[in-house]
Amino acid sequence: MKKKVTAVFDIGKTNKKFFLFDEDFKEVFREYSKFDHILDQDGYPTEDLHKLQLWLKAVFNRILATDQYDIKAINFSSYGASLVHLDENGEAITPLYNYTKPIDQEIINKFYQRYGPELTFIQQTGSSKEGLLNSGMQLYWLKYTKPEVFKKIKYSLHLPQYLSYIFTGIPLSEYTSIGCHTSLWDYSKKDYHYWVYKEELHKILPPIVSTETSINMNYNGKRIKIGVGIHDSSAALLPYVRSLKDPFILVSTGTWSIALNPFTTTPLSEKEVSKNCINYMRINGKQVKASRLFLGNEYKIQVQKLAEHYGVAPDHHKSVSFNEQAYYEITKEFEHLFKWESIENTQELSKTELPYDSFEDAYHHLMIELVKLQVQSIQIAKGSEKISKLYVDGGFSSNEVYIKLLSHYMRNMELRTTDASLGSALGAAICIADTKLNSKFLKKNYALKKHVPLIIK
Repeated sequence: MKKKVTAVFDIGKTNKKFFLFDEDFKEVFREYSKFDHILDQDGYPTEDLHKLQLWLKAVFNRILATDQYDIKAINFSSYGASLVHLDENGEAITPLYNYTKPIDQEIINKFYQRYGPELTFIQQTGSSKEGLLNSGMQLYWLKYTKPEVFKKIKYSLHLPQYLSYIFTGIPLSEYTSIGCHTSLWDYSKKDYHYWVYKEELHKILPPIVSTETSINMNYNGKRIKIGVGIHDSSAALLPYVRSLKDPFILVSTGTWSIALNPFTTTPLSEKEVSKNCINYMRINGKQVKASRLFLGNEYKIQVQKLAEHYGVAPDHHKSVSFNEQAYYEITKEFEHLFKWESIENTQELSKTELPYDSFEDAYHHLMIELVKLQVQSIQIAKGSEKISKLYVDGGFSSNEVYIKLLSHYMRNMELRTTDASLGSALGAAICIADTKLNSKFLKKNYALKKHVPLIIK
């Protein structure tokens, strides 16, 4: 008998992943792929949309034809800040512009002159001033730098919705993609910002539907429920929101460490904006306050330097266990030693100077400094809300030194780590399912672990 499953395509910038989940949301199949980048007309590297489309169809059709699985539903999660522009024939008429692509500063300046003041605009839209990382800015840029191309656009779809469109042929918009630092959404009005109407961009943005919308279709002779796609950060948050009763902060760690507060009730303040806070959006349209820290990137740079300085293997940092004695010695007369390379330096240090003989001691000092920054980031996301639960997933959830220090400095909150390697894919599967999650879901599916703070000496 065929196993009933939900299929999910989880499209990252590096890895393209396909999963099958059973009715208990257990992973039963996965397939990974990577594609080489192509260049856009300006020579900037970007996603190969054609190859991606061929791969999506080939993988899905192959699994559909097997005797092993009965696919009941399919959904899509992917990175945001990316738009696919379709002409009247439904064909993509531009490359999928990379959100790291720099654009003329003059265009950005003109935009804020017209629709600022800048701070007010950022507070209204929950989007920082970061060029194409705001997909709305891409539309503005296209309209004024490539008007002939812009005139041909029938619909502009965010990438998760384009993935769905490949299978349904129905152009749609949904909340999580619109609300993730796009500069399109006015959080106080709960509608597109007035500049979107002023520039008449609403005419090429498809109808908005709920993220939980699905389309029942006959696909290759089989009835399948097809989801409309979801932004990956909102998808990764969904299993927590669905299975936890008490308010919480989720710290999603990796290259960026993002502290997510899905229970915020106030617009971004001037201070929060200055501290690199933006908004994401829950599937019900509510804002999520997100405080960002370039933690993983800085960590990678600094441990490489430490390895060279102390003459140890590049991956030696992975084997360092937390040393309580070292912590107490270092913090007796603590001072900042590290000059950051990718995080703004609040200390006026011209270079890093290390008084330690061992890699382990220097590493502990580095982690104390990084975790103190992490604590600040969590406090910014938390604001004045009464929240006592803290969850950490991603790469740093298995770093013992990071977790011990965080549980110590955040001892007023209950800290738990989760192994959420499936993160956004599982969220996309849950989004399209009718099932309710219970409180044991995280323990069962996410290897939930509780951590106890250090005993204060």
